[in-house]
Amino acid sequence: MRFRKLPERASELRQRVDGSFAGLLLAGIVLVSLLCWGPIPLACLWLGSEADYLSGSVGLGILVSFIALFVLLFGALSVLRRLDNMWILVRRAAGHDQRSGALGRIFAVTAAVCGIIFAVWFIVIHGPGSSTFSGNGGV
Repeated sequence: MRFRKLPERASELRQRVDGSFAGLLLAGIVLVSLLCWGPIPLACLWLGSEADYLSGSVGLGILVSFIALFVLLFGALSVLRRLDNMWILVRRAAGHDQRSGALGRIFAVTAAVCGIIFAVWFIVIHGPGSSTFSGNGGV
């Protein structure tokens, strides 16, 4: 986006309303970014397992999972980009000289946080297991 000039100042009340709306948009960006790292992939795996169960074909289940993942993730990224552009405009309306969005930083932080949470779950809570024992408790 290219802006010709600095935004004009509105009334104090209008700037507060626009600032609050910008905060809501930022929270929406964070929420949709978090969806990309957990619920969306899990939903795609569930859809693939249902396709496998209904058709009896593992290949069809994998295909359904990949197609659903492609559609849902790119749809989420499209929504994120639109929310980010709206956030820039609302921040400008609130009187800030906002020229770039926060999407890249938010997406990177959510990826790092979710990666750390997954690593802690995998290594500490679940554990990779022993290569000698199956983990069935000696059964």
